Amino acid sequence: MSRILVAGVDTSTQSTKVRVTDAETGKLVRFGQARHPDGTSCDPNAWWEAFLEAKDQAGGLDDVVALAVGGQQHGMVLLDRQGRVVRDALLWNDTRSAPDAERLIAELGVAGKAADGSEDDLSDDATLRGRQRWVRAVGSSLVASLTITKIAWVAANEPDNAARVAAVCLPHDWLSWRIAGHGPVADDIADDAADDATADLAALFTDRSDASGTGYFDSATNAYRMDLFKLAFGRDDVTLPRVLGPTATGAVADPSIAGRDVPGGCIIAPGGGDNAMASLGLNMGVGDVSISLGTSGVAAAVSPVPAYDMTASVTGFADCTGHWLPLACTINGSRIADAGRAALGVSYDELADLAAQSVPGAEGVTLIPYFDGERTPNRPDATATLHGMTLKNTTKANIARAFVEGLLCSQRDCLELVRGLGVDVKRILLIGGGARSAAVRAYAPGIFGMDVVLPATDEYVAIGAARQAAWVLSGEAEPPAWPLSVDGTLTGEPTPEVYEQYARYRG
Repeated sequence: MSRILVAGVDTSTQSTKVRVTDAETGKLVRFGQARHPDGTSCDPNAWWEAFLEAKDQAGGLDDVVALAVGGQQHGMVLLDRQGRVVRDALLWNDTRSAPDAERLIAELGVAGKAADGSEDDLSDDATLRGRQRWVRAVGSSLVASLTITKIAWVAANEPDNAARVAAVCLPHDWLSWRIAGHGPVADDIADDAADDATADLAALFTDRSDASGTGYFDSATNAYRMDLFKLAFGRDDVTLPRVLGPTATGAVADPSIAGRDVPGGCIIAPGGGDNAMASLGLNMGVGDVSISLGTSGVAAAVSPVPAYDMTASVTGFADCTGHWLPLACTINGSRIADAGRAALGVSYDELADLAAQSVPGAEGVTLIPYFDGERTPNRPDATATLHGMTLKNTTKANIARAFVEGLLCSQRDCLELVRGLGVDVKRILLIGGGARSAAVRAYAPGIFGMDVVLPATDEYVAIGAARQAAWVLSGEAEPPAWPLSVDGTLTGEPTPEVYEQYARYRG
């Protein structure tokens, strides 16, 4: 009996990856990858070219019966009536809309009634009240990464482009739409007729997880907040993607792209945002928290109820299973260890060896690692500081230990914020490039106060997308039970004094 194959597509910031997978076992069958251009904005057509290249590297998708796309969140893709890209997409890491975020917060924070007309009992401080109203409306306060701030920037700075916009979607929505065979009408008809034709923008679809990162979708009610969209963009006569449930079919792929050899074609699942897809790839359930140490640090938890953090530190995103994914993100992640290596002139292994010569708490030396400012806590103008140094304790070993402990304590801050929303943390999964550090592995259990599961290094966004495709294909109530490959479980004696010392200096 031949295998049933599904595919997971990961269109991330850096590249597109295509993972052809055995639908029953979750085992890798074929894989392809192609890079995206660098920068904080990008022509979406570059993603399409990368997808086609990665698809070919993976041996094509003719025999694939279902696929799903996981994508970088928040990226703003603007389309005109003909389905043409209006301007380069502004990505999550494009910060030009930071003043627009603050302006929208201020507009919602004016005294009086909330956006829906109701009275509220929120902060007397107008800025905090604005943040809290955004949290109540869409689960998250606004930062420059969210899509709504980017459409506000276009409306304010590029009125001609704004006037052409007929649809707004996200990177994974747009790529799914293209895989289904849609695109600019000018590609299919004569140029002189293109201006009178319209693309099938109603065929755009997305899912709760990615929609929840836009700033104009309420994942608790599964509805767009068009009042907030209009507040940002000045009008609401645009098409937004249909928001699908976890097991809905969004479309059938163009057979020239996928499913040519499959009776009935290759179905396209809803897809999702990258963090939610990664949690699906990690088999995360309620009570699980993933801590990802990449360029940034991210703590994400699966919760059965919406998360509303009135301190505006945790974003209340949805996941890909019908639950929620409250998430706290730091700007400074594994780069903290890079800064320690540079300061001491050592390799990663040598940094770990030095740290091992110290003790928990680094004999009183503490690093507050806000090198590039910080998002959690919100201190954009902060810098990193070393505290507690004396002539006796200022040694290379203690400084190395302080850098590693500062990295882990900043993630403990995120963990505590998520826990403070009522999440019962039962299991921690440590992933990302920073998780390969011997020092991080040695001290994480003590600083987090519990054992830490170490999943094997893998492409979890692509795995999650493939798992979703297999789930939609199966028609079952739960996703397929694919095994998670684990390198081990990290254990160690709790060292609460380390985090207590850090918290005193952090303030």
